Amino acid sequence: MKKSIDGRALVYCQNAFNTPNGKTAHGLVRFTERYEIVGVVDSSYAGKDAGEVLDGKPNGIPIFRSVAAATKSLTETKKLPSYFVIGLAPDGGRLPAAAKSAVKEALEMGWNIDSGLHDFLSKDKILASLADTCGCIIRDVRMTPERDKLHFFTGDIEKVSCLKLAVLGTDSALGKRTTAWILVHGFRKAGLKAELIGTGQTAWMQGAKYSMILDSCINDFVSGEIEHAVVTAWEKEHPDVIVIEGQGSLMNPAYPGGFEILAAGRPDYVILQHAPKRLEYDGFPGYKLHSLKEQINAIEVISGKEVLAITVNHELMAEDEILPACDKISEETGLPAFDVLAHGADELIGLLKAKIK
Repeated sequence: MKKSIDGRALVYCQNAFNTPNGKTAHGLVRFTERYEIVGVVDSSYAGKDAGEVLDGKPNGIPIFRSVAAATKSLTETKKLPSYFVIGLAPDGGRLPAAAKSAVKEALEMGWNIDSGLHDFLSKDKILASLADTCGCIIRDVRMTPERDKLHFFTGDIEKVSCLKLAVLGTDSALGKRTTAWILVHGFRKAGLKAELIGTGQTAWMQGAKYSMILDSCINDFVSGEIEHAVVTAWEKEHPDVIVIEGQGSLMNPAYPGGFEILAAGRPDYVILQHAPKRLEYDGFPGYKLHSLKEQINAIEVISGKEVLAITVNHELMAEDEILPACDKISEETGLPAFDVLAHGADELIGLLKAKIK
């Protein structure tokens, strides 16, 4: 196993695991190079295996009822963490009151805190004081760097000559990041050099070396930060493929995203993530999801680039519904459709490899 960057971590996801608000925890349970995940805290699934709950595939990561229960068990197995990671991704990025108590427990155990919320825990006087007393570090992943460390768009993106792919979506909380990682790993499995450009806090937590946090970046610098991440990955790694993680969707009323990635990342092609059973935008009843054809057209008109394939999120679908859903999408759009989480990415990687210059 590849050595993690920062060590063992316990992930807090109370009342949110296996829901859209637990997507940060989901990403860490599925894959991370930054931590060794030793457990998840969510009393709703206490005693179960996190991989089994999430994907039907056991991965040896236990779910605990509480921080205290996790501490007892992990002490016995000699797997106590050095990090306590907030795995919640609630609307607005606010820390629930119950979570603050859990963070205090973790600090008292001497664990460092990593949070991707908009509520900056390091600015909380009580938590900051406790961290100082206990010799712990609080890292607010979403905190914007100082302005003198941010970048304007320069046009240097034009010198990046490898294949650039953007994984965009028809909605938020749709699995774009998971699909992007699956593609990166698929290219690497095929013997190619591939790098992920992370655009959210979870990708950073998963160990993406070239990242920026799009939704908390000052607007003037968003394009420059995207460009800088892509160009830096190109210059330092000389990859065959760069995959850019999407955020939100072009037409989501609360989380419009994707335009900056198309404009500044300048992908050669787009892979579009879609959940066939989702009828309304995530968290906004009454806001009908625009059709797949409308969303494909919007992307292609804005970017002048081709949507090459559809990747399917199988939420609310039985296993025997997945392939018929892919076939229906292909009939409607004329594009190949794949569920790479359920069935792997080999077929899609074969299609994409043909696009490498």
